[in-house]
Amino acid sequence: MTKSSDALIHDATGGLPRLREIMRRLRDPKTGCPWDIEQDFTTIAPYTIEEAYEVADAIERQEWSELEGELGDLLLQTVYHTQMGEEAGLFTFDSVANAVSDKMVARHPHVFGEESRDKSPDQQTRDWEKIKATERANRSEAGTLDGVAVGLPALMRAVKLQKRAARVGFDWPSTDQVLDKIVEEAQELVEARDRLTHAEMVEEFGDLLFVIANLARHLKIDPEVALRGANAKFTRRFEGIENRLKERGKRPEQSDLAEMDELWDAVKAAERKVSD
Repeated sequence: MTKSSDALIHDATGGLPRLREIMRRLRDPKTGCPWDIEQDFTTIAPYTIEEAYEVADAIERQEWSELEGELGDLLLQTVYHTQMGEEAGLFTFDSVANAVSDKMVARHPHVFGEESRDKSPDQQTRDWEKIKATERANRSEAGTLDGVAVGLPALMRAVKLQKRAARVGFDWPSTDQVLDKIVEEAQELVEARDRLTHAEMVEEFGDLLFVIANLARHLKIDPEVALRGANAKFTRRFEGIENRLKERGKRPEQSDLAEMDELWDAVKAAERKVSD
């Protein structure tokens, strides 16, 4: 290793070149870290997904002091994948950056080209989708649903699949039909729970979730965001139950459903009073 390499690694103002050099050194087959050396795209992918969610979590909680670090962790994932790509001769960091730059320029002709910027955000969204459709056609993705990533979170993928189908007319015209379908699917699940196998029940439950995702799309609600909010609310309120039980000298396992339900209602009432 050269002195210039060491100097860059220890340069607190080295920015992206410093991070890329650190990753190169970590992956060096002779002097790098044994754990980092043995990783590949498949083993690193789960960390990439996790770091993206941690970025979203910091934003959701408006923890701006944490966001800087979380964005750094996510950037590290890009550097990690591009280093492995360079080693395999697949692509480089610059080629990845150039590819996304080309995409952004091509998808924003109203900013970088001759098209007028005088159109609504909705029209720009429709134009964006047309450009993406053309890109998919150029990649020989002939099917309407081609290119919707299998690895997306299930609710997110459901909405993306439904959006694609809706663009070619396969969609309910209003939320009324979606709500009717939710009732139908829920009834089928309840009626069949005693005669279906577990695998069949999983399928029926999946159908119900898929239609609920469709309702979210019609209402312009991001189901992932909505469910994260519900999770946060449940966590906050259950912690409120635990705190009130602690004041009584008890833990949840020393309580019962009736008492905890009563405390749940008390926590809800307290929250409403604060919000009012």
